[in-house]
Formats: sequence, C-alpha cells, structure tokens
Amino acid sequence: MADNSETKETLAALRAYLEALQESGVEGLPFGEVNGADELAMVAEPHLSYAAAPVTAETLDGIRAEMEQCHRCPLATTRTNLVFGVGNPQARLVFVGEAPGHDEDLQGEPFVGEAGQLLTKIIQAMGLARQDVYICNVLKCRPLHNRNPLPAEIDTCIPYLFRQIEAIKPAVIVALGTFAAQTLLETKEPISRLRGRFHDYRGIQLMPTFHPAFLLRNSAMKKEVWADMQQVMKRLGLVAIQRKD
Repeated sequence: MADNSETKETLAALRAYLEALQESGVEGLPFGEVNGADELAMVAEPHLSYAAAPVTAETLDGIRAEMEQCHRCPLATTRTNLVFGVGNPQARLVFVGEAPGHDEDLQGEPFVGEAGQLLTKIIQAMGLARQDVYICNVLKCRPLHNRNPLPAEIDTCIPYLFRQIEAIKPAVIVALGTFAAQTLLETKEPISRLRGRFHDYRGIQLMPTFHPAFLLRNSAMKKEVWADMQQVMKRLGLVAIQRKD
C-alpha cells in the first residue's frame, strides 16, 4: 500500500491531468475509463463529474414487445388479445381511456366498439383522424364482463402507460372518464369536478373529460365534452371541420 507521500504525489498528478482536460473543454469522464483511479479522481477534483452514459429512449414497439410477455396480473390469462394502443407514435395528442371492452379484446385495438365510434367522430370533429393521434387505456387487458378496473390491476399496469406517454411525449393528454383522470392525476376528485380545465401531468397539459361510453347513456353531456375539446383544439392550434354529436 502506498504511503502518504506517494498518495499525495498521485493526487497532485491526477489533479494536473484533470485540470488540463478541463481547460481543453472536457467536462467529465465516463465510468470505467480512468484506469482504476475513479475514487482518486473524485477526491482530486470533486467539481468534475463523470459523464453519464447516454440513455436510449424507449420505443412503443419495445414496450409492446415486453407487454406481450406480461403475466403480472390474472387478466393476462383471460384476455384474447393485448390491447396496447394505436395511432401516431409521435402524436401531439393522446387519448387515454379506462380498459378494453369485448370488441377491443377481440380486435386488439382500443376504442373500436360503439364508444370507440363516438370517439372517432369527436376526433374527426377536431379536424383530425385516428392515425393523427394516439389512443390507449390505463389497462391493456380486458376485465371480465367489462367490470371496473381493480386498484391492484391499475397499480400493476400503470407503469406501462407512463412509459407509453414518455415515449410519445405529447403536448396534450385527454383523460377519458373517471379512472383515467384519477389515475393520471393521482386524485379522488370526481370527473365532473376535474373536467373543463387543464391540469398538469409531469409537464404535459391534461384535459379530463367524460368517457364516450358515458355519453352514449347521457347524450345531453356531449356539449360539455365538446367544450373541453375546443380548449384542447385551441391549445394545439387546431380548427374544427365540423361538429359531430
């Protein structure tokens, strides 16, 4: 083991080396490339930080491939198809619903049933097409008999939704219904009180509104949803082609 004088000489030499690197424009060194002197470098020049290795951004395809193998909850054993999401992977607008239904489970695509047809009309009324936006759900597997998602199922599946949103990096999220809004905003406030104004989701503007399935049973509430979508359109700089009821 080197004595104190040898250690001081090593530190002095290392300090001079790091100062020369800094003057030449180098702001940090990667781990594993300091010839075994990592700890000495940190002591010699603590204001020089090691450069972190670049992080490769996740893709939707990569997340989906991982989910195809997911059996973290019992819903994986009863699903017909994984209902991951569909649309533009670089969409500025993302719609998030609750969970797949019967039609979605059969086709492996979100919002393709009667409620999905209404959502398509809303999207078209905003001057967009389904392929312009991204559509997904909190849960990726259908709960049997279309029951409400269980808290444990949401807790298990929600990290995948977080990763989807991070991969897409939209400007605006529309949370369709109670479960999507409450889950993303981490609140117990009812959708009737959440809708009508933007909320912050990790730096992204989020607009809660009623679920299309709710509108099928309560057609009088369509005007509230349209008012919410007009706010979204204004935020995105969109012009409506026509209103669809």
